[in-house]
Amino acid sequence: MHIENFKVFCDLVENKSFSRAAKLNSITQSAVSQQLRSVEEQLNSVVVDRSQKQFRLTAEGEILYDAAKDIVHRYEQLGSDILASKNIVSGRLHISTIYSVGLHELDPYIKKFLKEFPAVNIRLEYRSSGAVYEDVAQGISDVGLVAFPQKSRHIEVIDFIEDRLVAICAPGHPLAKEKTIQLKDLAEYKFIGFNHDAPTRKAIDNAFRDTKVEIETAVEFDNIETMKRAVEIDTGVALVPSATIQQEAKLGTLVSLEIKGKPLVRPLGILYRKGRILTPAMKHFIETLLGKAV
Repeated sequence: MHIENFKVFCDLVENKSFSRAAKLNSITQSAVSQQLRSVEEQLNSVVVDRSQKQFRLTAEGEILYDAAKDIVHRYEQLGSDILASKNIVSGRLHISTIYSVGLHELDPYIKKFLKEFPAVNIRLEYRSSGAVYEDVAQGISDVGLVAFPQKSRHIEVIDFIEDRLVAICAPGHPLAKEKTIQLKDLAEYKFIGFNHDAPTRKAIDNAFRDTKVEIETAVEFDNIETMKRAVEIDTGVALVPSATIQQEAKLGTLVSLEIKGKPLVRPLGILYRKGRILTPAMKHFIETLLGKAV
């Protein structure tokens, strides 16, 4: 029995999906099934209960999973330790990030990282917040970046940075002549918001609720770039992270307005799969983000 068999079996158990296990290991579903049958033949035991509609391990399967997980963990640790002893930082680093962070926050960190570790091949993927959590939990991505991070049974979270939220409007808007406003000032105008399931939208809704401000949401979008374009044509006003509108503010296509009172912030978090061995590339990338060793 090979390490690859244990890895595929663990992915199958943790995702409860033959197709997902196949994708994670770059093989076909048929190959996953064949490896499972091979394992069962070698152990002379049935490890997956095929009589159930939902994926379920047998008692023997539970024993195998606990052992396989430990074997894979030790093997990954061995590989990481050997590379670290040779000061080798190479390989592929798959990063999943929400759009705003990937477009407006990551570039200087990635440039700094690649300058120091040019042998690492970075794959950067823009995803919705929920998809980032799923990618990390299922082992598709090595590192994830989200706003308002939430720990879970499968996810470790490291605090990253905090974005300050500001109001934005078009240059010809009545608020454009102001430098600072109160949240209640936005109630007089149509509001452009994030989709309801976006963590930043929930935080903004809570801020309005806490200050007893009622707003009229004219339109909702799933990303900041589309929101900014809508504000530029004077569809309404919006609240966005300050880092995302620096270019437009410099060009004069948007006006940024500070919010009086308690600052509105959007915390960002770094995600990785709980229990996963950090490869040298993962470890050094997280260190680059934090500006310190982890």
